[in-house]
Amino acid sequence: MISHIRRIWAAGVGLIIMVAMGSLGSAAAAAAPSAATSFSVLPRSVPATSDPMTGAYASASMVVQVVLQPQNAAALASELQAIYTQGSGSYHRWLAPGQFDAQFAPSQAERSAVANYLSSAGLRVEASPSPFLVRATGSSAQVSAAFHTRLSDYRGSAGRAYYQNSAPVEVPASLAGYVQGVTGLTNTIRERSNVQRINQAITPAGRASGVRSSCEEPYPTAAQLFANVNSGTPVPFGYGAGPGCQGLTPSQTNSIYSAPNVGPRGEGRGATIAVFELSEYQHSDIDAWARTFYGPRYSPHLADVNVDGGPVNPQCPAGDTCPPDFNGYAGDIEVDADIEMQLAIAPDVKNLIVYNAPNDYTGQTELDEYTAIANADRAESISSSWSVCENDVTGAYVQAENTVFEQMAMQGQSMFGAEGDTGAFGCIRSDGTTIVNVLDPPSQPWVTSVGGTSLENFNPGQNEHPAYPQGIESVWNVDGLCSDAAPSSANDDQGGLFWCGASGAGGGGSSQWWGRPFYQFGPGVNNPYTTTANGTTQCALARKGTPCREDPDVSANADEYTPYAEYCTGNANTPYSVCGTFSGSQSPPGWFGIGGTSLSSPLWSAIIADRDSFQGHRSGNVNPLLYFLFNIDPRRYFHDITGAGQTTTNNGLFPVTPGYDEATGIGTPNMGALITDTF
Repeated sequence: MISHIRRIWAAGVGLIIMVAMGSLGSAAAAAAPSAATSFSVLPRSVPATSDPMTGAYASASMVVQVVLQPQNAAALASELQAIYTQGSGSYHRWLAPGQFDAQFAPSQAERSAVANYLSSAGLRVEASPSPFLVRATGSSAQVSAAFHTRLSDYRGSAGRAYYQNSAPVEVPASLAGYVQGVTGLTNTIRERSNVQRINQAITPAGRASGVRSSCEEPYPTAAQLFANVNSGTPVPFGYGAGPGCQGLTPSQTNSIYSAPNVGPRGEGRGATIAVFELSEYQHSDIDAWARTFYGPRYSPHLADVNVDGGPVNPQCPAGDTCPPDFNGYAGDIEVDADIEMQLAIAPDVKNLIVYNAPNDYTGQTELDEYTAIANADRAESISSSWSVCENDVTGAYVQAENTVFEQMAMQGQSMFGAEGDTGAFGCIRSDGTTIVNVLDPPSQPWVTSVGGTSLENFNPGQNEHPAYPQGIESVWNVDGLCSDAAPSSANDDQGGLFWCGASGAGGGGSSQWWGRPFYQFGPGVNNPYTTTANGTTQCALARKGTPCREDPDVSANADEYTPYAEYCTGNANTPYSVCGTFSGSQSPPGWFGIGGTSLSSPLWSAIIADRDSFQGHRSGNVNPLLYFLFNIDPRRYFHDITGAGQTTTNNGLFPVTPGYDEATGIGTPNMGALITDTF
């Protein structure tokens, strides 16, 4: 049966704002600042770096955005807390589309004042998708002069060249009261996916081509992983009942996490969910996966929304970079995994919207995509498996994101993010550095950060209805190899950080930008690893002394050696496809096991879609609910990963403990209670 697919183009995601911004520039000529204009330095406006400067950055044209704070910011914070506090008169009274902007957008006078100043400085004001952003284009020299800063080139320790401002950003003092910062002054914000696939695995002899016999192979040993790295020896692999022993089936995943047997009402019926993506994908892959597990009559209800031209026809901001090898189908393995996981948990959703934008280097297309998701307000539960380490984003950028996520929370949208696959060292994939860091946007206070666990030696084989393996599920850190230990025989003389990137581990830690939200409390939240705001490297946007936001909030299986079954293919018509480089040689072709927190995030987002369906209303941002349940009856709603009786007990740095910990958060889901209990 042909899938119900609707393709929607959203290149101009803010048509109303276009009209407004067009009027902003009309009076600019009269707004040129006098020589006596005083300027104010924006706090935290110089990105920290120890990399050597290699010269001045020059560009004939670049796009920047002035980030404006919401009106009545204190009232917004108060109303957000009230809308998520049981017993308040505002509890779960969601805003309708457009109401957030009507109540909290900067005034027309404020937007005009910023636009007029930019025009007077020689920049060209352009349409913006958001009233919280004033967008302008000019040369690097004009941009530097407008903000009294310098733009410089740098070279990172891994050889990566980039630019950023090397002097503080200044704006006219008359604007400083409502300007949070300026984005577009650095090109370090390139988001990456969080999938993990086994390198050089060998399936059990005689069990390929979909033959449904025993698939069990033991969890790999450290010696097997060492041999794989040193000599290319394939790792014996066979896990779950997926085709070719290539991972868990939807039935197995639901059974392990105790999904309720209540029919379509507990499987997303009537709900609309979404994924945030930065790559094209093939609908035929999703159809093939769905037919395998749900039969020939099942039809995924997919809808595509392309923002800024999408990854195939990118409309890249001036001066930004959207390389072809980072776009096209370059992340198809991620997109297919996200969609298939959501359908594994919530197969009866009314619509699954695939939002897509180009993958750029300044983060502006990603902001446009999140803005489109919030403004449309169609999806009740959204997952993003794309992120960048917090050290590579700026204060201006994370505050711009936060406004969008606050809008989603006020509208009752649930937002989930994958916390990463390199343990406590979140920058390994972003920029190659090994500092302790978490990821953005999962660390945002209005995003649910999802970490990773492992089912280790539990292999359900062909059993389609396995019970939860009590006492076996552990933090994801394959054979405990990820760490900050120096090279030794215990890590094959590679050093522990090598294994964080090679075999993976679940992300977690404390935020560099955000203070602890009001909802984050309970046993273990205050722990020996808790950090407090110091104005720079620890929750820099919070008042000094404030405890920092801790990640993850929750977790689920993410180990590539206890994976889920994915189907993804590529061909001559899918340029830069990852799946096209290997999946055709799999047995059976197209099928392979997939792990990473890119799977645990859409799993959790689909659970909440199931809850919304069963309860008949939106849950909204689920963090307040999750911590409430954690405090009243944690054993009913979560599996606490404590490390008791296990050999893998940390994510490379942070240990698992009873209660909350910065390796697995609250724990993994007990779906039945989470979906069906009413509060």
